[in-house]
Amino acid sequence: MNRDWLKDTKSEYDVIVIGSGLAGLTCANMLAKGGHSILLLEHHYNLGGLATWFKRKGGHIFDISLHGFPVGMIKTCRKYWNPEIADSIVQLKGIRLDNPQFSLTTTYDSDDFKRVMQEHFKIPRETIDNFVSALRGMNFYDDQTMTTRELFENFFPGRHDIVRMIMEPITYANGSTLDDPAITYGIVFSNFLNKGVYTFQGGTDKIIGMMRAELIKNGVDVRTKCLVGKIGIEDKKIAGVVANGKMIKGKAVVSNGNLLSTIHKLVGDENFSESFIEEAKKVRLNNSSCQVYMGIKKGEKIDYIGDLLFTSEAEKFDSEELRSKNTTSRTFSIYYPQTRPGSDMYSIVASSNANYNDWANLSEEKYRASKEELIQRTLDALEKYVPKIRDKVDYLEAATPKTFQRYTLHLSGASFGTKFEGLKISMGLPKEILGLFHTGSVGIIMSGWLGAANYGVIVANDVDKFLS
Repeated sequence: MNRDWLKDTKSEYDVIVIGSGLAGLTCANMLAKGGHSILLLEHHYNLGGLATWFKRKGGHIFDISLHGFPVGMIKTCRKYWNPEIADSIVQLKGIRLDNPQFSLTTTYDSDDFKRVMQEHFKIPRETIDNFVSALRGMNFYDDQTMTTRELFENFFPGRHDIVRMIMEPITYANGSTLDDPAITYGIVFSNFLNKGVYTFQGGTDKIIGMMRAELIKNGVDVRTKCLVGKIGIEDKKIAGVVANGKMIKGKAVVSNGNLLSTIHKLVGDENFSESFIEEAKKVRLNNSSCQVYMGIKKGEKIDYIGDLLFTSEAEKFDSEELRSKNTTSRTFSIYYPQTRPGSDMYSIVASSNANYNDWANLSEEKYRASKEELIQRTLDALEKYVPKIRDKVDYLEAATPKTFQRYTLHLSGASFGTKFEGLKISMGLPKEILGLFHTGSVGIIMSGWLGAANYGVIVANDVDKFLS
């Protein structure tokens, strides 16, 4: 007999949140603390969206997503979650970049960035200060016609090495390219440049567990394994959702799913104005990702090689190369035992940007072979930094854009949501349908842990105003 995952739900809630990425979780928590009745629906058995984890035999725990975000996450968690979650955030000290153009290690904070730019790249301090000031002065309302490529050319003409230094880590964080609007780069980079790169000590499983406990304490009705098939609309207003075949009423709905699938699948084009749908059709999906998970044998050790290792054999930064199926550009996130205090286990997760279409139409046989090739190429690249790595691992697994599509339900496995034009559409939903809101990875700026959480805050405030 199948379990009823919606047993004992109320017939109506103030707000139904679809999806439990960091934006959805934060939005739900804020609204619950504001006194609203909240139902949180997640189709997967774990909360977190891409900020999640999985366990495998042998004591291995693997964290999904790059384990790095700006210091602002501490303030966001302290203000909108609780002090215990904020206190679990610690700095990553070793950000290492190794490629044919340069090899260096940095803390990636403002002072060390300026030191590296002066000492390694020989850039005058005045130019560096002007560049940093320009980035920190950027906001959503700026002129969006300047591209990131043009921004870099203004300050560092012809310096492909500097472009790689300042662009490559951000591309891994949110999928941005040199031809995207400069503000999508500037706002994210200046956030990181503040005080460096941070992570959750204890792992994603600990932090999402703490968030779940906080949600329940604040009265959120949290339900996993609940797939929303439709958002109900009556007279241009939210009526509720159909989840696992059951209709549940709601005064407002917040979708933390992919923006385009929210519009075209969950709501349906017929419920929007023609002009809105025309604009929505212009929104481009961002690219996806591949990951390789490497579990180190119990008792084996890895010498410290940095916390985040950006490595490539490409001659210069190239967005197409970064996304190609046979890219040599990848990031290694190294999880030492201190990542999870009390554990003696090591693990390594390699991440690379990817194109969905390179994987989507392979035969089952070619797909399996391509995943094995991905694993072996990754081990070959890691051998330079961890000699005899194949002797040290006892678990290997790969994820592709198809994997991300399966587990997140994002169209084309778009792990970074939509391009910048999606932000206007996301924020315009309530003007089309009363009570319909969206939060999550849109417009590149909102991609990444901090951006997603803060967008959840913005949308929670909008929903609260609507209900009031």
